[in-house]
Amino acid sequence: MNNTLPSHVRIVEVGARDGLQNESAVSTQDKIKLITALADAGITDIEAGAFVSPKWVPQMADSSEVISALTLPNTNLTALTPNLKGAAAAHAVGIKEFAIFTAASEAFCQKNINCSIDESIARFEDVMAFAKAHNIRVRGYVSCVLGCPYEGDIDPQRVLEVSQKLLALGCYEVSLGDTIGIGTAKKVDELLDVLLAHIDKSLLAVHFHDTYGQALTNIYTALKRGIATVDSAVAGLGGCPYAKGASGNVATEDVIYLLQGLGINHGIDLQRLAQAGWAICTALNKQPVSKVSLALKNQTTD
Repeated sequence: MNNTLPSHVRIVEVGARDGLQNESAVSTQDKIKLITALADAGITDIEAGAFVSPKWVPQMADSSEVISALTLPNTNLTALTPNLKGAAAAHAVGIKEFAIFTAASEAFCQKNINCSIDESIARFEDVMAFAKAHNIRVRGYVSCVLGCPYEGDIDPQRVLEVSQKLLALGCYEVSLGDTIGIGTAKKVDELLDVLLAHIDKSLLAVHFHDTYGQALTNIYTALKRGIATVDSAVAGLGGCPYAKGASGNVATEDVIYLLQGLGINHGIDLQRLAQAGWAICTALNKQPVSKVSLALKNQTTD
């Protein structure tokens, strides 16, 4: 087992899509301000929207408008593109990286996107062809890698098979999602034992929800195995509409504080990041979920 921490960690900020998708609706202008503030804080990879049916995800109906209004030449804006129509719409507003998603659980896949895992991957073939034709990178997400609300425990071998299929399809990276946040350090290690025997660590990212308060511990476990890309959401925004009771993504502020404590480079200004989180939480009329954000906020108000 390799226990060498990476010298630099890339943060993929998912608050503006995965986060806001599962919150009450905010204005287009608030989304533009959030993404701009995140970029100003030094975040270079931001999931900016989702090109999905507004009938199913009304919070993302203005993704084209949001992305068209942004001028961030040093920021990689990504978008969820589950089908060819979504891919074409994302490309039309200048998106240079698509995200596609499936699950390691058959039951979750059926309830989430109404098809089997293999069918979901087959559906992405035309998206991949479009991406290749337009020189667009594609990132793959795998949900429920550490457990499923319908199936319970998930065999790491199944996560390996799904991840390999996404990589074979042409994804440059696979993000491993603990969708309902039930993972533990032991489970993360056991999963990575299986995956890293067949997949290079540079092709994997982690995406942990904090339902049971284990996300930072799980991220630290993955960092010790050499994983150097972490998905997180400013202020801990969002949850999962298909997983009852699942709380939000791990907060970016908390991840940055962890990385700073470990001496790992990340290139992000924590104070500016926290301010971006406070602003969007004001728009949502809620408190940040991030412990670090709340601590910094208390310092400024004392």
